[in-house]
Amino acid sequence: MIRVRFQSADGERVREVEAAEGLPLLEVAQADGQPLEGTCEGQMACSTCHVLVAPEDFARLPRASEEEEDMLDLAAGATRYSRLACQILLTAELDGLTVRMPAEHRDMQGR
Repeated sequence: MIRVRFQSADGERVREVEAAEGLPLLEVAQADGQPLEGTCEGQMACSTCHVLVAPEDFARLPRASEEEEDMLDLAAGATRYSRLACQILLTAELDGLTVRMPAEHRDMQGR
């Protein structure tokens, strides 16, 4: 099992969950009730699963593809530590990963 820490946008709440290796971070976050929309259902056609990876964990992730970087350009509040949760597959190397929910997000479903 891979441990993932989800941090609220204000940084005050941290929730640690365990997930099976190979799952997309988006699926794990949604199952835990995190506020990630994932409108395109992991097809990398939106930026509604934008997360901020802890700086100390960022280098452990595989490099973002050009397509992901293009989508991140559309993400509200993107930083150099931004990634799309649908593009992060959990592996043993990512055990203990910490991600923060962004303070701003785009609601593509108009809720």
